[in-house]
Amino acid sequence: MKNILLILLMLLVNTVAHAAGGDDILGVWNNQEKDGKIELFRCGEKYCGRIVWMKEPNYPEGSKEGTPGTPRLDHNNPKQALRKTPLLGLQIVHDFDFAGGNSWKNGKVYDPKNGKTYSGKMTLVSPTQLNLRGFIGFTFIGRTTIWTR
Repeated sequence: MKNILLILLMLLVNTVAHAAGGDDILGVWNNQEKDGKIELFRCGEKYCGRIVWMKEPNYPEGSKEGTPGTPRLDHNNPKQALRKTPLLGLQIVHDFDFAGGNSWKNGKVYDPKNGKTYSGKMTLVSPTQLNLRGFIGFTFIGRTTIWTR
């Protein structure tokens, strides 16, 4: 009986040690394409994220989207007034709640490539991998991207 209790205690400690804490996602993550980095940070009691690095932060020579050499802008934003906002520094992850275990939910994710905002959930797969799922209505109608540290 004593051995069984010891084994159960060891399993419990091991499980608790591997469970993510809410702040475990904080820091800088590479997007799946590795052409951008997003910093996840606390915004009050919730979790948010902004673009802090881009492989090409400025429009290249010959660009038809903007003046070459100037910062890339959020030109796909559905709000006309926000289309002149630089992508570098843009908040794209909004108001996620820590759901316990290794997941965060009830947030919103903005995709500047198409100007759409999706419901989102995040799963910390390991200390170096975060799965971000954007979806419309139901989680099975969406797409998951893999972010890495």
